[in-house]
Amino acid sequence: MIGQLNIEQIKEFLHTHTLGRIGCSHEGKPYVVPLNYVYDGNHIICHSLPGKKIEIMRINPQVCFEVDEMTDFTHWRSAILQAQYQELTEERERLAAMKLFVDRMMRLKVSETAILPEMAENRVHPRSPGHIKPIIFRLLIQDMTGRYEK
Repeated sequence: MIGQLNIEQIKEFLHTHTLGRIGCSHEGKPYVVPLNYVYDGNHIICHSLPGKKIEIMRINPQVCFEVDEMTDFTHWRSAILQAQYQELTEERERLAAMKLFVDRMMRLKVSETAILPEMAENRVHPRSPGHIKPIIFRLLIQDMTGRYEK
């Protein structure tokens, strides 16, 4: 049976997972990459080093975000979000976002960009490649849909 997830089921699904795929586009060229995330009940929170996806989202902040789970070809769930990229630049917002991210991810992994940002502008984590300050962003969810098969 194929069906649709309701909003509450989608939110619970987002809370229980930590890996999604973000789709962004520039000059008619789509770009999709996996990334770790935390869902805070309102936003998808992510972090990244500077690179292609950040460059694209700064130019075109409209993105698509997808999370899926598959047991086999007839048992799966998927959620797709339409959202807007919003980079967090204020240090208190960055700290709050990364604290939530690190609290959720601490048991799962340690990453060079999964660190609490320092309050001082010029401080970065010493293991960050080239001492690059991570980009912390959230996705402002505009629409969400979900489907399943079981």
